[in-house]
Amino acid sequence: MKNILKNTPVKPVNTLLFRLACMALPLTALMTACDEKELLNPVPSIALQDAYIFDTPARVLGQVNGLYGSMKNGGLYGGRYLMLADIRGEEFINRTQNVFTGYDAWSHTVTSGSNDASSAWGTSYTAINSANLLIDGLPKHPDVVDAATAAQYIAEAKFVRAFCYFGLITRYAQPYVKDKGASPGIPLRLQGESTPANNDLARSTVAEVYAQILKDLEDAETNLPGNYSTALLNTTRAHKNTAIALKTRVYLTMGDYANTVAEAKKIVSDNAPFSAPAGVKHQLQSNITTVFFTDYTTTESIFSMPMTALNLVSGQNSLAYEYNLNLEYNLNPTGILGEPTWPATDVRKSAFTRVAGGLTYLKKYNQTNPTTDYVPLLRYSEVLLNYAEALAKTGDLAKAVELLKAVRLRSDATYAFPAADIATADALLKTIWTERRIEFLGEGLRSNDLLRNLLTIPAKGSGGLSAPSIAPSQPEYIFPIPNAELSTNKLI
Repeated sequence: MKNILKNTPVKPVNTLLFRLACMALPLTALMTACDEKELLNPVPSIALQDAYIFDTPARVLGQVNGLYGSMKNGGLYGGRYLMLADIRGEEFINRTQNVFTGYDAWSHTVTSGSNDASSAWGTSYTAINSANLLIDGLPKHPDVVDAATAAQYIAEAKFVRAFCYFGLITRYAQPYVKDKGASPGIPLRLQGESTPANNDLARSTVAEVYAQILKDLEDAETNLPGNYSTALLNTTRAHKNTAIALKTRVYLTMGDYANTVAEAKKIVSDNAPFSAPAGVKHQLQSNITTVFFTDYTTTESIFSMPMTALNLVSGQNSLAYEYNLNLEYNLNPTGILGEPTWPATDVRKSAFTRVAGGLTYLKKYNQTNPTTDYVPLLRYSEVLLNYAEALAKTGDLAKAVELLKAVRLRSDATYAFPAADIATADALLKTIWTERRIEFLGEGLRSNDLLRNLLTIPAKGSGGLSAPSIAPSQPEYIFPIPNAELSTNKLI
């Protein structure tokens, strides 16, 4: 199919949504549905596809599992999305100037024609279209699975849709806090498409996209199960606490600190040691290396992309390849690596970094052959620090410090925060932001942490390689919409 899509002369307006529709189908359906004849003469009905997809409970479950598979795409949450989000910040130095491994994102030279602009856009909308097809189609086949199961499957689809829209809106649109979401956002596609008929769609506002994300997450929380039968499923499939955890990230990004606190309270106990009081009993592991080196399915890992030797992301999309095996990016000596409040006694520094050729590299992802590290998308430590930041913003400094210490002291039990660093709201916020840079190094949160606070992306440079600072007023502060969308959507 890939070669056909590349080489067949088709009107550009027909290409994008048809590609998304084809990618949303099962592999066996692709063998017949996405051939050259259908590409030239798209079938105007999805009846045959519906009949296949919703034929049996097993096939419906296959579609649900496929949603997570769409997210795991190497260009999306299987690796590249996280990498690009981190290398935009100040923590990494590019070694190769290779545009296929994120150089444009690192150097702030992304254009509409850049691979870095197109990778997350196309893969996100593919996953969204898969979710939309399930949300639309399952209610039309009420006899295939029971009502409770159908509600759960739709909730999982809404979670996936919300996660992907959040990834898009925080990369391709102005931060919500800039103008309360009044800026142009992205096309908000809420119905499944298997023909190019509805390709043209204007951008919704940032606020409208966030409203839909929150609606989907509220619906998801209502109908998702509290837990599953195994630790693997609790880590790799959405449940109630997964939706709640993502809501803490969304509300924090919107600057809605009261709702960040309200959501965090659902899954964080009042007193230390903090844990989730209902559903999966999320809590910090006593040693953070367990989460990354020993057991990918602990209760600290709320949501991750699983990898196995037979089902993995490899090569230039793999985090282990980029950071550890191929040494594409070393840690910036003047970034968080050189932060005085991150001492060598912290296990995150001793366990997650290594020196090669006089440079320091991240080895948080250390399964290099094959690249089977799970990709962490939501961890309990993030919920605690989201909660702490929101409390610092709303005046409860004592509880914020308690949450902050829970994260820091599990990796450096002897550390004592300087009194001045936690004495005032402004000082405490800066300390929490520093802790986030340490705790989530290489996990894809840095770009959003800068943008949601309207902070300048710092300049960086080492060994003759450099990238300038980018202020919130500059166009490079966000990614441009890719050419594939501009050429196929007349209303963009």
